[in-house]
Amino acid sequence: MYAGGWRGVRLAFIFAAMVVHERHVVLGARGAVGAAVVAELQAHGRDVLALRRSDADARTPGALGPYVTGASHVYLCLGLPYTAAIWERDWPAVMTNVLDTCQAAGARLIFLDNTYMYGPPPLATPFGEDHPQQPVTRKGKARKRTADLALAAHREGRVRVVIGRAADFYGPGAANSPLYIRFLENILAGKAPQTFMPQGPRHTWACTSDLGRALVRLALDEAAYGDVWHLPAGPALTVEDMADLFRRETGRDFRVSFIPPGVVRLLGLFNPAVREVSEMGYQFRSDYVIDWSRFRARYPDAGATPYEAGVHAMVRSFATAR
Repeated sequence: MYAGGWRGVRLAFIFAAMVVHERHVVLGARGAVGAAVVAELQAHGRDVLALRRSDADARTPGALGPYVTGASHVYLCLGLPYTAAIWERDWPAVMTNVLDTCQAAGARLIFLDNTYMYGPPPLATPFGEDHPQQPVTRKGKARKRTADLALAAHREGRVRVVIGRAADFYGPGAANSPLYIRFLENILAGKAPQTFMPQGPRHTWACTSDLGRALVRLALDEAAYGDVWHLPAGPALTVEDMADLFRRETGRDFRVSFIPPGVVRLLGLFNPAVREVSEMGYQFRSDYVIDWSRFRARYPDAGATPYEAGVHAMVRSFATAR
């Protein structure tokens, strides 16, 4: 007789069935973090479906249904064009559609979030998950509304939801990072890097590979659901500190061109893209330091990739893609 009796046999079969039918669907799999989630799941032998926007547009009701049917876990790692009007219109729609799809499939939702909803600035140093959420920007208000929809669905028992909030990205594939746009991008083209980030304040950065590992860890921890978790990030550094790391990695002695805030605001009057970046400029005008101690306390072996290694991986990923 099985050691646990017939009840033990039954539980063993139920558990085995759950494992067999576990299926992970990653939305936004072409993005830097989505790709890191896929890689982490594959490294652990999980059944993974990597979805791109060309496969199914999450903004369209019902579009995700055929792909999510039978899924146990859905990771929302999508990015949208960096425009406040699009975020206000599309982020709540995306979340509503994803929640409806997960509810119909009986799947859990793991949402990659940012920190735009915290406010008003300047934020506490460091700021944790309990920081006041009074965003002063359009994009921040859109993200708060989106996260609130997800947490409400969990409270209502519709979908089990866990949210991982990340500091600004850098690392492999982080093409939308402030450390890539006109920064590493210029360095690899043999030009001096430019940045809207001012010289003095310190900022925390999250490596894309760390974020992928952390999201999968939350996904597989039943007790993590119904909560918001700040994900691993490195220590706070200035822009010049980061520039030194890129100098050492690339072997190039460049000088960073810092675009003053006043010039950024002036350019924003005529350039919509600059205006969108300028809206979130408060994140760089004073120290912006994320506190991820709750995650570290729950997962004591979790760590952040050293910046030297993260910068090496980032430079390599873009240099080989050229």
